[in-house]
Amino acid sequence: MVEPKLSIQNLSYTFSDGIEALKGIDLAIQPNELFVLFGPSRSGKTTLLRLMNRLSDLTHGSTRSGDILFNGDSVFGRSVNLTVLRRRISMVFAVPTPLPGSIFDNLTYGLRMAGRHSQAEMEKRVQISLEQAALWDEVKDRLDTSAFALSGGQKQRLCLARSLALEPEVILLDNPTSGLDPISTAIVEESLNQLKQKYTIIMVPHSVQQAARVADRAAFMLDGELIEVGERDRMFLNPAKRQTEDYITGRFG
Repeated sequence: MVEPKLSIQNLSYTFSDGIEALKGIDLAIQPNELFVLFGPSRSGKTTLLRLMNRLSDLTHGSTRSGDILFNGDSVFGRSVNLTVLRRRISMVFAVPTPLPGSIFDNLTYGLRMAGRHSQAEMEKRVQISLEQAALWDEVKDRLDTSAFALSGGQKQRLCLARSLALEPEVILLDNPTSGLDPISTAIVEESLNQLKQKYTIIMVPHSVQQAARVADRAAFMLDGELIEVGERDRMFLNPAKRQTEDYITGRFG
């Protein structure tokens, strides 16, 4: 049996104001699948993503119990190097945030921080990551221009390419198409379908419809609880739980 890429074990998380964001979550995410976390606002989806690469450490006063195993090892272990962990489990946020500088500078910043300064290697990684993010053909002749000149959809794909340049094992996507037009959304979704051949992708989608389009498997979350998990067709065509069906059909949310 294949070992899960990520194994969430009885995970609970409470913010400093006493709000219980996660309640005893158990979940196994397999290598090379596109796994979707969906549910209404404040159901715990983004909190769970942020715990996977310990961006949650930036939230002071919160408490956690349970564990997350990455390739069998706890992400909360004392010997874990957070910089290395966040390269291996990379996150792309809802609002694209290009760095000041050129497109090329954006894509090589992480490589330089990781001590990789070979010009030939950087050029190779830039092209590969842009191709993977379905952006190469649009920007290959203007890599030295400002990243801020890109369109919204291009900026989001640039941020995805910036994560891919460091060759992570897992990509966390938090509403990556929330501000994009339908054409840009379709391009991003198609690139994700290709990327899962190499990476494990965990995504909080923009809508139920997007979740049903892209997921291999999906988990429905509500008020910090994991209601049910299953293959895409079962989850969106024949959910086992009434809460899931009510949310999918628009009775609440």
